[in-house]
Amino acid sequence: MSAAARLRPATQDDVPLITQLIRELAEYERLAHTCVADDESVAENLFGANPAAEVVLAFLGEELAGFALFFENYSTHLSRRGMHLEDLFVREHLRGKGVGKLLLSHLASLAVARGYGRMEWAVLRWNEPAIRVYDAIGAEPLSGWLTYRLTGDGLKRVAV
Repeated sequence: MSAAARLRPATQDDVPLITQLIRELAEYERLAHTCVADDESVAENLFGANPAAEVVLAFLGEELAGFALFFENYSTHLSRRGMHLEDLFVREHLRGKGVGKLLLSHLASLAVARGYGRMEWAVLRWNEPAIRVYDAIGAEPLSGWLTYRLTGDGLKRVAV
């Protein structure tokens, strides 16, 4: 019999685990070359004076199974706060055991409890396993939208 999944909010003591999962996610997404996260930056940005996001950790038994990193946003159309799910990751050997769906369900419960109007996230087009999970829970892709990003020198060039 497999162990039941359990979730808990991350604490500052979990920084090395969070950093490890961020790096594993970057590898999975084929973006390891862009990942500069380290324990110091993760600690400052998640547990410093002005936390940028929240993290929920998932475990199967005592084994670290995955995480979700999310933050509050705002919808002008709904005139309500919402939740942006930046990262959802389940370690490869633990996929298919309901951990991802449990994380999504937990975040949806948090969003409802906090009075948020919506929850949104992005997924890489090639990530069919994740897309199947999102379709299965009734999430809808946003047709007609493109995601844009400015980073590094491009961001500095546009800055006034």
